[in-house]
Amino acid sequence: MNISVLGCGRWGSFHAWYADHIGHAVTLWGRKGSRHLAALVEQRKNEYLTLPDSVQLTDDLAGAVASADILVISISSQQLRSFCRDLVALGIDLSGKRFVLCMKGLEIGTGKRLTTVFYEELGSSMRVAVWVGPGHVQDFVRGIPNCMVIAAREMKLTRELVDAFSSPLIRFYYGEDLLGTEIGAASKNVIGLAAGMLDGFGYSSLKGALMARGTHELSRLIEAMGGDRMTVYGLSHLGDYEATLFSPHSNNRRFGEDLITGKPFAKLAEGVYTVEALMDLSREFHVELPICATVYAIIHDHKDPKEQLMQLFMRATKSE
Repeated sequence: MNISVLGCGRWGSFHAWYADHIGHAVTLWGRKGSRHLAALVEQRKNEYLTLPDSVQLTDDLAGAVASADILVISISSQQLRSFCRDLVALGIDLSGKRFVLCMKGLEIGTGKRLTTVFYEELGSSMRVAVWVGPGHVQDFVRGIPNCMVIAAREMKLTRELVDAFSSPLIRFYYGEDLLGTEIGAASKNVIGLAAGMLDGFGYSSLKGALMARGTHELSRLIEAMGGDRMTVYGLSHLGDYEATLFSPHSNNRRFGEDLITGKPFAKLAEGVYTVEALMDLSREFHVELPICATVYAIIHDHKDPKEQLMQLFMRATKSE
């Protein structure tokens, strides 16, 4: 099967490596002038992995799109809308192609899920799924397996993509609640920021409480939005906590820790943007999100981190 991966950062390069690893014909696309693409072209590797020669590298978006049966999109979530417009501008018939969104986030300013953004720009008849769940590139390329989830509006597409991407390295589950899967996957990065802040203060023992209350507050939001509140306890959210709240590889956890300890952190931490969208959803659906509100107050309102975290965990007594 011909698979094109659009986006050549950490996860994009992994998705290209993985699709090649399980026997597909793979093209990896990066923007013209991309330093990530330039490094891969020159050395066939980045700080995470080495790409085999069988993976084709290109900055020709039209060529990468036209040749693919499946298109994996792995870019910053906040760039998705403009990128979809770039796809439309190509003038290529996309109706027969299957798309997989391999990023986690919500659109700032609208709070919209990524599939909603995709449908708005490319049309509601397009076939698109999300691929989320636990795991780190560094572990996968060492042969350490994990479980992930693919979810789509139609189960037929979900099954097709699970069949295309399953292997002994990644066991996929069928996601039956697209809304809950997307909200859960996006919001776990915000809980990861809070976990890193606790690590920065040496309060790591509080992460158990953070996990319990974090899943609870997001389950109420998912239910209010019309999804299944139990989805948050699956692979897209709670199942990803180890990789996001505890792992040294987690960008969101590391961002939170470095914020407290005063170290600079230059890599992408999607939770910084996602928390803005979650606060919009909190107001729209009248659901209190105390952990998300605390993270927002610290990062965006520049409130005192220690004071805010202590207020969060010392809130008035109530039933669990």
